[in-house]
Amino acid sequence: MLNRTDPNYGNLYPYSLFGQKDLAVCKFGCIFAYKRMYMKKISIILLSVLWCGQQLTAQQNNMNTTILTPQQESFVALAAYEATGNLAQLKPAIEQAFANGLTVNQVKEVFSHLYAYTGFPRSLNALGVLQTVLKEREQAGIATETGAEASPLPADYDALQQGTAVQTQLCGAFNYAFCPAEDYYLKAHLFGDIFARDVLTYQQRELVTVSALAAMQGTEPQHTSHSRIAQTAGVPAETVAAATALARRLGSKSRLPFEVGNPNDAYAQYFIGQSYLAPLVGGAQPISNVTFEPGCRNNWHIHHDARQILICVAGEGWYQEWGKPARRLKPGDVVDIPVGVKHWHSATRDSWFQHVVTHVAAEPVAGDDKKGNEWLEPVTDEQYNAL
Repeated sequence: MLNRTDPNYGNLYPYSLFGQKDLAVCKFGCIFAYKRMYMKKISIILLSVLWCGQQLTAQQNNMNTTILTPQQESFVALAAYEATGNLAQLKPAIEQAFANGLTVNQVKEVFSHLYAYTGFPRSLNALGVLQTVLKEREQAGIATETGAEASPLPADYDALQQGTAVQTQLCGAFNYAFCPAEDYYLKAHLFGDIFARDVLTYQQRELVTVSALAAMQGTEPQHTSHSRIAQTAGVPAETVAAATALARRLGSKSRLPFEVGNPNDAYAQYFIGQSYLAPLVGGAQPISNVTFEPGCRNNWHIHHDARQILICVAGEGWYQEWGKPARRLKPGDVVDIPVGVKHWHSATRDSWFQHVVTHVAAEPVAGDDKKGNEWLEPVTDEQYNAL
């Protein structure tokens, strides 16, 4: 029988929740064609190789979506929306968590666990949404599995002693001498009291923690630390990376200050990925908000008779002028693009991105008799992924 007060308890849980789906591998053989081979046969061979290459590319593109199990995706979503206070998206995420097999007590435990990282207000607000969801499900006659309660602790349980052992197991020896009170809370309360509750495994707790820290801003050192702790607890590195990427996407979208607007279909042929357009001000000097989904970018292009001004308001993106290094964009950055300059802009791979845009009429560059926008070649995957 497992002893939950054993420091190794977290490592005794089965890792089935963190199993990875196997990816099929397309193996290529060497193909030799003799001089007298008919062109028809060569064409068939080339088409077969092309098809295999396309299958391999599709598998690689889907790799990130197959790393996380449905339950893991729910842990990530619950943590990301709780951490960013996105209660509107948290509600359907809770419903999806139940559909993916999480119990009421597991969802409760996620929000209770996170108060140590996101604060009581976020935790209590999330628990309030959970109460609303449960009430609505009960009124609709939808059964929801309660799940196991936390096992009772021994009468002589020493939270400080047990928490110090668990912290050492996961993080290594640590003593925050600068603030002894904080050191005590970390050991006795977080690793002693909270981690002792067996509603979630150590692996699940660290997946939730990594996701919350990835979704928030200004928590990069803690995210880096807990990414290591998660792997020590038994979460595969690729799972940590996939959870981080998903949490950052969800977190960045939660912070968008403007409505995303409608799909930017009129210019879709000049974009890789989905962009959205929301007019803000009309008239002689129109101003619009443009939203890029993670990984979305536009082609190289030139404004021949206007300056373009970008005001970055949310998320992270890229801007690059021809012949110059790319510049990473964050909220508050302003880009004043001169007339006649070849450039492109985008979201980063793991963040939604919004910028307000306007155009100011300007004299064309001497000798340039073109008007309006000139759309040019796409930014290649190789160029974009190198950033």
